[in-house]
Amino acid sequence: MMNRKQNIHIVAASVTGTYHRAKNLPCQDFHAHACRGNKLVAVVSDGAGSAKYGKIGAKTVCSTLCDILISCPLDDIRQKIIDALEIARQKLIYHRFNKTKSENGLVDFAATVVGAVYTGSRGIFFHIGDGAAIALGDTAQSTVVSRPENGLFSCETYFFTMDDWKDSLRFTPFEKAQSLMLMTDGVTGFAFTKDYDCLENRFIEPINRFLRAEPNRRKAVRALNNTLGTPRACQLNPDDKTLLWVGLK
Repeated sequence: MMNRKQNIHIVAASVTGTYHRAKNLPCQDFHAHACRGNKLVAVVSDGAGSAKYGKIGAKTVCSTLCDILISCPLDDIRQKIIDALEIARQKLIYHRFNKTKSENGLVDFAATVVGAVYTGSRGIFFHIGDGAAIALGDTAQSTVVSRPENGLFSCETYFFTMDDWKDSLRFTPFEKAQSLMLMTDGVTGFAFTKDYDCLENRFIEPINRFLRAEPNRRKAVRALNNTLGTPRACQLNPDDKTLLWVGLK
């Protein structure tokens, strides 16, 4: 997907991982965005592989947050994000596949959340679980990162469907970014060094440079899909992969 709205340029792709392809299962990731004037809301989500309806959880949280937050001013956006996540949870409580019609059934819709709200020259990341968000500035010093967060073990993370989800919700403000990257955990291993302390610029810089320079919609989307779906990338990480890129200037 690629959209242009004034000075906001968006390219996004989701690629099914080899594990899901082998089992003839769909990609559990989802992404969405909304633009209005110079305002942007963008969200990516990874439906948990262990959750029966993880894709539904991912799709619900992405679409709900975009629909609600695009109308909210940035000044009180943190509370609006919390409210929107509550609404997404309520939708899943009353979803037809939630047989209990209670919070106990939310485990079947488990999904992470990585999102951004941007307007003018200011923005904020909101984040639950693994995945990551990057605001690239003019220099390395002006780059802002919201890093992955795992549980006690590397294979564990946090979901917006958990009872204590608010304890895992993180906010990271940024200013004067030139580009944004939102990604699920299938991509973080390429975008960061092993310990997540540093960005892997051999991955970040070529993608950012190409997408900023490429005006053709089909070429940009095809290139991003090809990058995420190369045999080498799938061999290194068999998970579903989603990357949403935003050019802001």
